[in-house]
Amino acid sequence: MTVDSELEGQIAEWRAYMDRRRELRHTDAEELEDHLRSRITELTEGGLRTDEAFLIAVKRMGSLDDLSREFAREHSERLWKQLVLPAEPEASAARTRRELPVMVLCAAVAALAIKVPGLFGLDMSDHNGSFYARNISLFALPALAAYFAWQRRAGIRLIGVLAALFVLGAVAANAYPLADDSQSIVLTAIHLPIALWLVVGVAYAGGDWRSNRRRMDFIRFTGEWLIYFALLALGGGVLTAFTMGTFQAIGLDAEGFVSQWLLPCGAMAAVVVSAWLVEAKQSVIENMAPVLTRVFTPLFAATLLAFLVAFIWTNNGIDVERDVLILFDLLLVIVLGLLLYAISARDLTARPGLFDRLQLVLVVAALVIDVLVLLAITGRITEFGFSPNKTAALGENLILLTNLAWSAWLFLGFTRGRLPFARLERWQTRYLLVYAAWAWTVVLAFPLVFNFR
Repeated sequence: MTVDSELEGQIAEWRAYMDRRRELRHTDAEELEDHLRSRITELTEGGLRTDEAFLIAVKRMGSLDDLSREFAREHSERLWKQLVLPAEPEASAARTRRELPVMVLCAAVAALAIKVPGLFGLDMSDHNGSFYARNISLFALPALAAYFAWQRRAGIRLIGVLAALFVLGAVAANAYPLADDSQSIVLTAIHLPIALWLVVGVAYAGGDWRSNRRRMDFIRFTGEWLIYFALLALGGGVLTAFTMGTFQAIGLDAEGFVSQWLLPCGAMAAVVVSAWLVEAKQSVIENMAPVLTRVFTPLFAATLLAFLVAFIWTNNGIDVERDVLILFDLLLVIVLGLLLYAISARDLTARPGLFDRLQLVLVVAALVIDVLVLLAITGRITEFGFSPNKTAALGENLILLTNLAWSAWLFLGFTRGRLPFARLERWQTRYLLVYAAWAWTVVLAFPLVFNFR
C-alpha cells in the first residue's frame, strides 16, 4: 500500500499524542501504532480511501476508545472528530442542561458572598477598602472551585485539600495586624488571587495536577476564561450605563444600587458564569483565542522592540517606583500569557514556522527588558535597602527571568530543528508550581519577615 503524506501526518499526530500519555510506555506506543497501521491496511484493501481508513481505524481501537476520544477532543478542528465522537453534540447539550442549575447556584453563592461582610459592619465603603482588596478573591474563587469539584466528581480527600487551602488564604489575608498603609496589603491583594486561582486549577484538573496535559488544559481554560470574563464585563458596563440612565430619567438615583449591588455582585457571579461558558461553548473560543494570540503577539513584539530602541537612544534609566514595577511585571506576565496560550493551541507535530520565530523575538525582547528591570531594582535595593515591594519585585523578576531564559533556549532549539516542541510545553506546565510557591510565600511569609510594614 502506498501511504500518502496526509495520512502519515495524521498518524504522526496520533503517535505524538500517545507518546505524551503517562500510562503508555514507548514500546506500548510502538505496538499500538503497528496495530493502527494494520487496521488501516485492512480497510484500504477492502476498498476504502486512506483518509476514511484512518478515521475508522481510530474509531475501532477497541480498549483504546477512551484515549481515542480524548485525542479527538484535543484536536477538535479535525473533521474526523465527528466520526470518533458521533453523539457528542447531544451529549454536550444534555451535560450543559444538567450543569446549568449547579452553575447558577455557585454563581449566586459568589454574588452573595461579597455582601456577607456587610452583615458584620464591613460595608463597601472607602474606610473598608483594604479589607476588600485583601479578600476579593475569597468571595468568588471558592464557589468556582466547588463547581469544578462537583463537575469532576472530586473525592473527599481532594475537597478537603481545596477547603484547607482556601481557609489558609483567608487566614493569611485577615490574621496579620496590617495597617492600612502597609505594603503587605498591596502584595496580598496581588498575590493571593494568583495563589487561589492555581488552587482552582487543582479542582479543574480533578486532583490530577501532576499531569502535564491537565495543567496545559488549565492554561488553555484560563485564556478562554479571560476572554469570556472580558466580554461579560463589557456587557456589564453597558447594563450599568443603561440602568443609571433610565432611572435618572424618572428622577431616581440608582448610583447606590449600582455601586453596592449590581457591580460587586455581578463581578463575582461573572467569575463562575465565565467558567461555565468556557466549558459549554469551547468550540467557539477554541477558534477565537488562537486568532487573538496571533494578532497580539506581533503587536507586543513591536512594542517591546520599540521600547528597547528608545531606551538605548535616550539612555534614560528605568524608574523603579511601585507602580512602574507593577507595570513592567504585568507586561512580562502578558508576554508569558501570549506564549502559554500559543503553546496550548499549537499542533505539537507541526514544523517551526514564521510565527514561532516571531514568538522567539517576543520572548528574547521580554528577557532583555527583564534584565534591565532587575538591574534597576538591584541598584535601588543597594542604595536604600530591602522593602516588601522591592523584594517582591526582585523575586518575581528572577522567576520570570528563569522562565523566559529557558523558554528562549528551548524555542531556539525548536526553530533550529534540534528540540521537539513538547519540551517547551512541559517546561511551561511544570513552571506553574514555581508561580504557586512564590505567590503563597509572599502572602504567608512577607508580612512576618518585614514586621508587617
